[in-house]
Formats: sequence, structure tokens, C-alpha cells
Amino acid sequence: MSRTRLERVRASVGIASLALQQIEDDLSADDVDQEDRAAILCELIEDTDPPGGFMACVAQLLTAAAKRAEQIEPDRDGDASCPLHEAADLLTDHAGQRLIWAACALDPQGESK
Repeated sequence: MSRTRLERVRASVGIASLALQQIEDDLSADDVDQEDRAAILCELIEDTDPPGGFMACVAQLLTAAAKRAEQIEPDRDGDASCPLHEAADLLTDHAGQRLIWAACALDPQGESK
């Protein structure tokens, strides 16, 4: 990987980490009620751009990496691509659904359904 590309990836990961830290701070703030926490959780899965929210974005990134790994794996045996595909599936199937359940538990009458 070129040094410039690696630096760009590191910077992007740093920005994403800061954004996630801000969300974590908001989720754990004393002045945030259950409805607000549910709404914050929903934002992770219901954002309108890109479709599917943050979790779908991360899954899409992992799927793109898996597809590229499929093309360059020496034995095409799936040692790299299979775990990436599985991680993407877990994010969308399991983590996403659990976020929905948590949001509904916090705000059963709210928009988080």
C-alpha cells in the first residue's frame, strides 16, 4: 500500500473514531433520557444516506474488502474473504437487529420502532 493511501486510511479511521467517541459520550450523558438514547441508537441503523445507516456502511466496507480479497487470495480458498463476508453479515443481521431491539426497549412508543 502506498504511504499516501495508508495515511489517508489512518486519517479516516481517526475521524471515524472521534465521531464514534462523540456518540458514545452522548449515549452515556446524564442529561439524555430514554427516548433520546433510543433515537441515537436508531440513527446508527436508520440514517438516510447511505441507505441502511452506519452499520450498513461498515458492512459495505467489509464486503468491498472481501470482494477484493477474493480476487487476490493466492489459493482462492477464502481464508481472507470468508471472514470478511461473515463480519459484514453479522453487522447487518445481528448487530443491526439488536440495535433495533434496544431502541424499542428504551422507547416502546417512540419512532424507534
